[in-house]
Amino acid sequence: MKLNQIIPSVERFILPLLCLVLPSFLTAQENTNLNVIVIFTDDQGYQDLGCFGSPDIRTPRIDQMAKEGMRLTSFYSANPVCSASRAALLTGCYPKRVLAEKTVLFPRDREGLNPAETTIADMFKEAGYATACVGKWHLGHHPEFLPTRQGFDSYFGIPYSNDMSHPEGTKRPKYGQWDTYWKDRQSSALWKTPLLRDEEIIEHPVDQRMITRRYTDEALSFIRKSNEQSKPFFLYLAHSMPHVPLYLPDTLHDPKSPYPYRDVIEHIDEQVGRIIDLLGQLRLTQNTLVVYTSDNGPWLRFKHHGGQALPLREGKGTTFEGGMRVPCVVWGPGRIQAGSKSDEMMSTIDLLPTFSSLAGVKLKTNGPIDGLDQSAMILGNGPTVRNEFLYYARNLQAFRQGNYKLRKMGKSVQLYDLSKDIGEKENLAGQKPELAQKLIARMSQLDEEVTSGMRPIGSLKQ
Repeated sequence: MKLNQIIPSVERFILPLLCLVLPSFLTAQENTNLNVIVIFTDDQGYQDLGCFGSPDIRTPRIDQMAKEGMRLTSFYSANPVCSASRAALLTGCYPKRVLAEKTVLFPRDREGLNPAETTIADMFKEAGYATACVGKWHLGHHPEFLPTRQGFDSYFGIPYSNDMSHPEGTKRPKYGQWDTYWKDRQSSALWKTPLLRDEEIIEHPVDQRMITRRYTDEALSFIRKSNEQSKPFFLYLAHSMPHVPLYLPDTLHDPKSPYPYRDVIEHIDEQVGRIIDLLGQLRLTQNTLVVYTSDNGPWLRFKHHGGQALPLREGKGTTFEGGMRVPCVVWGPGRIQAGSKSDEMMSTIDLLPTFSSLAGVKLKTNGPIDGLDQSAMILGNGPTVRNEFLYYARNLQAFRQGNYKLRKMGKSVQLYDLSKDIGEKENLAGQKPELAQKLIARMSQLDEEVTSGMRPIGSLKQ
């Protein structure tokens, strides 16, 4: 056969084969970006995971993530309550910078996170990622402030805490009777809490018995869709629980349970496992990073309907360690060293610049941020770059520099060495007055920097 006869024959067989194989090859190449998932629980205490020392809460799936990834044992939320902690995570800023002195937004409020701010979702969306918010939002329930105006392609969830009602002024059940509500499987209907898809109410009241599972179903659907479209993705999955009231699907609910909080955490653990399993099935484990943490410490006064922060002091609402130091597990096979642990300082405000670095995504924010790139620490390539941290509640109350933590409330000054006294029991202010004064001065200086750089909170025109 002559050469000019061979070439057409090759073309006839090879070119159709290339047409079949090449698109698949290109698709695989296109989906090599780092996917990022943040799982953010509500009011989960420092001790409330097996891998963080819980004596009675079983969390095998998250514990396995810790064995395959990293535990961060000095990881801080930037506020001890709901809205402010979420604003900080999404913007990389101390909450005072972007949310003024608002710490909890209520249905009556006409404020929210300013859409002009750059969120993690904005950053990833601009880089071509699919973005989704599933779960509790709590940064403004009016359309102008919802996730779909803050960089997320889609939203499915409750716009504020699961103990809040729509419309504003709606009378809610008597607060604190948690055992009564737990025992009554139908009590979920008493809470006039709405469920939104994007910007529309689709269920009112939402059936809170199924909400944790439904959030996970939505998250799985988003991951599958993004994978089918060969798009990298950012998923922010913010569970409404274990914030009270606590509910479980009827098939899991035990009205006589002595510890409803434990039951709810164990259900969340199971749902986390479903996400990890899907990532494995889709062969996405090698290019996906998952961060599991909480918005603040546990609501201690609700006892068996709340968690524990031991060996830390106090819980939700306080600037003691139990209010703001939260459990954190970072999972990323192939990137994160299995079984690693770091007791060095890191905060939710560091996630934005850290994700930017890890994913190779350009970071361009609406003004200065307070977060620091902690990618080297996460990857085990270097120490933390954070040596200082401000503890804001409604106002600034404490400051950590290295191992020393100073709290100043009016005339009261407390100084603790967290390397020796993680439970904040021994006040060293009297023994180290010069150090206390030095830390007070530095705390004031940093607060002035944040205050002078405050940006307008989002507000509806009256």
